[in-house]
Amino acid sequence: MGRIGVGAMAVVGLVAVAAVAVAGVAVGRRVRSGRRWRRVLGVLRELEEAYETPVARLRQVVDAMAVEMHAGLASEGGSKLKMLLTFVDTLPNGDEKGIYYALDLGGTDFRVLQVQLGGRRSSILPHSVEQQSIPQDLMTSTSEDLFDFIATSLKEFVERKENSSGYSPEKRRELGFTVSFPVKQTSVSSGILMRWTRGFAIHDTVGKDIAESLQLALTRNGLNMRVVVLVNDTVGTLALGHYHDPDTVASVVIGTGTNACYVERTDAIIKCQGLVTTSGFMVVNMEWGSFWSSHLPRTSYDIDLDAESPNPNEQGFEKMISGMYLGEIVRRVILRMSQESDIFSAFSSKLSIPFILRTPLMAAMHEDNSPDLREVDEKWRQMLEVPEVPKKVRKLIVKVCDVVTRRAARLAAAGIVGILKKTGRDGGSITGSRSRGDARMRRTVVAIEGSLYTSYTMFREYLHEALREILGENIAQHLVLEVTEDGSGLGAALLAASHSSTPLPPNTVDSVQMP
Repeated sequence: MGRIGVGAMAVVGLVAVAAVAVAGVAVGRRVRSGRRWRRVLGVLRELEEAYETPVARLRQVVDAMAVEMHAGLASEGGSKLKMLLTFVDTLPNGDEKGIYYALDLGGTDFRVLQVQLGGRRSSILPHSVEQQSIPQDLMTSTSEDLFDFIATSLKEFVERKENSSGYSPEKRRELGFTVSFPVKQTSVSSGILMRWTRGFAIHDTVGKDIAESLQLALTRNGLNMRVVVLVNDTVGTLALGHYHDPDTVASVVIGTGTNACYVERTDAIIKCQGLVTTSGFMVVNMEWGSFWSSHLPRTSYDIDLDAESPNPNEQGFEKMISGMYLGEIVRRVILRMSQESDIFSAFSSKLSIPFILRTPLMAAMHEDNSPDLREVDEKWRQMLEVPEVPKKVRKLIVKVCDVVTRRAARLAAAGIVGILKKTGRDGGSITGSRSRGDARMRRTVVAIEGSLYTSYTMFREYLHEALREILGENIAQHLVLEVTEDGSGLGAALLAASHSSTPLPPNTVDSVQMP
């Protein structure tokens, strides 16, 4: 019995030792896990600090934007902002009458529109629209092949729409042409195609007038239609906004990409001296995606994203605020966190795939209001093919989305106020020639389009919050951001109407060339 008792005690002792060892291992794991999680939270704190945009910094961005606008108007290449002349000197005001057409060419599809205007401003514009896919082979064929296809489709559209009233081949029609490719504008109705993007590679069009290429195709195919204006989507948005509200002085597009344009005094466009317009103003296409300033809060995530992009050292502002890049920034932050700690319990190589996290998906997770963040869990598991996403990690993901989105929206707001400052509508005056009280009373409307603003509630709220902070409540109440729909289509047709007239005399805006 004694030997048995001793043996039993030995076994019990061994079990106790093993239990202590197991407990020690478990404690060690918890300690190491806690340390790794603290490193993850450290990454989050670094991000929050680096992306902070206090109002003082935002006002520095405002000042920098206004300064760069001045520099871009003074000389070609004098600023990161291109400040391109559009030669648009007349905006629609509601008096336009007649039937006008628009062609929106911006990718693998194009749209054709017919708009009916009755001479009175209307909140609803009667219009018809059709979308047509471009065959893959035409995207790499010849200029004549591409534009003949477009002209044929446009002619068929016109015939269908005018069939009830009696289609007449002799009837003169006027068209607004929206192009989303890089173009150097040479007049209100002409511009040189700088390069193709979005899968197009038609070499005999580059360096030539893209509006003329379309005009020749219309003539070849027997459609009596004149290209009256050549614009981009941002200018079209401004035109549509001004049609609905005459206080509209600028437009901003914040979607996959971003850009802005505004109404400038002709005498302020120093780089094109001798420019004459009957209205005394011209719409300037800022190409504000290329804006840059040392006051922009940039981190290693932004630097690496830029370096690995197809256009390094370009479009710096766009890479911080547009829908193309916000999801990718979030992915890079979460990847860094996962390298500090295995936060998903199982490694996923998919997290290393650039742009796997699209901004619409990011927005849906950011705005998940369910108690256990089910949307975040479901979408992240599907994307990365991981078995589970712990709740604390779901909260972490939402927080990262919030930090990235807040910076983007507040910087976009600073850009808008920069335009207001340049035009003396920020409640003060750059030149100091007006008192704050005088400028404060001016109602100012900015037309705005793009899914990042219209569909992403948190982005929109952060942008509005920043506008109030920068301008102050008294000034901000006189600023209206008016959402428009389809500036690239309806806006182009409206511009065709506002520029529809007899041939222009010499020395007017359409005949002035860039120096």
